[in-house]
Amino acid sequence: MTKQSTSASPSRSRRLSWNDPATRALLYQVLVVGIVGFVVWYLVSNTLHNLSVRNISTGFGFLGREAGFAIGESPISYTPADTYGRAVWVGLLNTLRVSVVGIVLATLLGTLIGVARLSKNWLVSGVASVYVEVMRNIPLLLQLFFWYAIITENMPGPRQALTPLPGVFLSNRGLKLPSLQGDALDWILGGLALAIVLVILVAHWARKRQAATGQIFPVGSVSIALLLALPLAGWVAGGAELSVNVPVLKGFNFVGGITLSPEFSALLLGLVIYTSAFVAEVVRSGIQAVGKGQWEAAEALGLSRGRTLRLVVLPQALRVIVPPMTSQYLNLTKNSSLAVAIGYPDIVSVVNTTLNQTGQAIEGILIIMAAYLTVSLSISIFMNWYNKRIALVER
Repeated sequence: MTKQSTSASPSRSRRLSWNDPATRALLYQVLVVGIVGFVVWYLVSNTLHNLSVRNISTGFGFLGREAGFAIGESPISYTPADTYGRAVWVGLLNTLRVSVVGIVLATLLGTLIGVARLSKNWLVSGVASVYVEVMRNIPLLLQLFFWYAIITENMPGPRQALTPLPGVFLSNRGLKLPSLQGDALDWILGGLALAIVLVILVAHWARKRQAATGQIFPVGSVSIALLLALPLAGWVAGGAELSVNVPVLKGFNFVGGITLSPEFSALLLGLVIYTSAFVAEVVRSGIQAVGKGQWEAAEALGLSRGRTLRLVVLPQALRVIVPPMTSQYLNLTKNSSLAVAIGYPDIVSVVNTTLNQTGQAIEGILIIMAAYLTVSLSISIFMNWYNKRIALVER
């Protein structure tokens, strides 16, 4: 019995021909990349040449020089003797602070208003509808001016400050709140952060366990226990040294505590109220995208309307809500650049002062662009990751 050897037919070499679609596509791509590269090279070289002719320095070396200007509020220590680089970092932190707090508050308020728009009570739904239509159609800049004027002109001075709660003072200097201080504070915050992580992990494990066995785990009680026990353990580990620093009026202003400045308060208020109107519409449309049969099935099982909304409808509506919600978060972050209009020292305001002193406008604009691009891409990546986690998986 003889073996018949077979050899694989040699692969035919691909000929470069204009009639080949793949060849044409490759040539077109190379041509486009070349044109774009030439345009970028021309613009950069022409700009550098013009700056050199006018003896204007270029580069980012100025970031290491002394800034020489003060910043009204800063989450980290800063003095005019610090560098321009640290001043830019302070501005970026101020932008992140108002953006993160604004996103959280706008989500909560917008969700509440979106659900209210679907209420069977005509008064509740009517008020929510008026809120959405009015706030969406008034420019954000006008709203910022309005809230800033309300806070700075219509609020009393520090000596006549309003006291809605003990230790809390509201005046035209801003909102003064008691603060915590002591060696145990860092331990308490660390315990709280650890408790939040554990609550998320426990909730995820409980959902998988319920889907596999049908047994319900008491996530609520366990979460409350973790949120109380771990910060308490941190307080003990830190030596139980913790005190409350209450603001006290001395002279013409308050001393102690923490301050929410009029600029920060007006900017946060305007961003939250404006963005929550758009968030409400996203939530309303997401809930209405869930079929009525889901409501009817839940009611047939004896679930109340509130539990049906929380346990049945909203989890399904999230798949529709999350993508447009990402756009609203990005809009809020970028709209925070309007802070310069009311004097809040965000990154735009700080960099504007920097480029006015140094004359390096191109570098300053690039810093602002890079900052907003980085923050926006980070938000998009996180929201896309979350959207994939809740997406329906075909079997």
